[in-house]
Amino acid sequence: MGRWGRPPSPALDEGEAGPAFQIEVFNVLGAGDGFMSGLLKGWLEDAAWPVALEYANACGALAVSRHGCTPAYPSAQELAFFLKRGIVTPALRHDRDLEQIHWSTNRRGDWPDMRVFAFDHRAQLEAMDGADAKRIGRFKELCLQAALLVADGRHGYGILCDDRLGRRALHAAAGSGLWIGRPVEKPGSRPLRLEAELGADWGGSLGEWPRDHVVKALCFCHPDDDETMWSDQLDTIARLAESARRNDLEFLLEVIPSKVGPVDDMTTARIVEKIYERSIYPDWWKLEPMTSGRAWTNVVTAIEAHDPHTRGIVVLGLDAPQPQLTEAFRRAARFDLVKGFAVGRSIFGDAARGWFSGALTEDEAVADMSARYRALAQSWDEARNARDDAA
Repeated sequence: MGRWGRPPSPALDEGEAGPAFQIEVFNVLGAGDGFMSGLLKGWLEDAAWPVALEYANACGALAVSRHGCTPAYPSAQELAFFLKRGIVTPALRHDRDLEQIHWSTNRRGDWPDMRVFAFDHRAQLEAMDGADAKRIGRFKELCLQAALLVADGRHGYGILCDDRLGRRALHAAAGSGLWIGRPVEKPGSRPLRLEAELGADWGGSLGEWPRDHVVKALCFCHPDDDETMWSDQLDTIARLAESARRNDLEFLLEVIPSKVGPVDDMTTARIVEKIYERSIYPDWWKLEPMTSGRAWTNVVTAIEAHDPHTRGIVVLGLDAPQPQLTEAFRRAARFDLVKGFAVGRSIFGDAARGWFSGALTEDEAVADMSARYRALAQSWDEARNARDDAA
């Protein structure tokens, strides 16, 4: 026995070892904690010591090849991917596939249901009789009131609101528990152009955003667009997505092909393929209601084939009446990847026209929008519950 009543420690050569990883050491902060996290994972799984040490060495390698400390540690999915595929580049932070998994499996918060009131519209409101920038800003505050009334502090509700006309509403939503998306596209632009407020340095501008704001861009595109148009649009989307990622912001991409050309069961799926071919990975997709189950199947298959960790899809409204949206929700809710809706004019259109014309008071406008938003949320919940019951 040893001095303290324990068995003597084995010689170093008699100990057990796990494989090492030849990577570039970029930052030594957190190396030991990363190693210990992997070791504890193996110990908790009752793994053999060489396996536990492989986990430990991998977690330590991932930590020291990235900037930062705790944020550099891998998720379980990321660790499994790294061990299965191996090292592509010793500078692991430059491994795009690995970094995408790291990002997408370590996001903040969970949003399995999305009932979003979208009042980020600018051009549509500016075109209404009686509207000016000040009155539009006030109307967007009324939209926020309606959203908060319906949400009533519950998780799974959100807004889309701009900063140019809706700044007061956007900032008032902070801390409310709502999911918040914020548009950056210049309304109606094709090819996609961004609002002037972002300036030339998109990354610098996005660096001033709160971390819980989601960058949203609407792109009018069609798979049959010529190569010049696609190249221009993809360049903008790619740069925007990269700027969002550098600033730790999620990115929602909205695509609307029906305003550009005819659509069929493969139209949106073909657009999705083009986006991923450019190595662009939106956290969220905002898509038109599909007119058939086959079209939804094609879209969901395309997304999941490229990004199994995407947040999901929200369905837009295109100013459709509620019965039409209810039917669209029933069709979309059959797919787990569809998380809910992000609808605007179907909720606020009549109220906006009435309020700007003086036919509705503020309270009446809020009541009208609340009722429509609540009805759509109920329609979505019923469609989702029907899916769950069928399962």
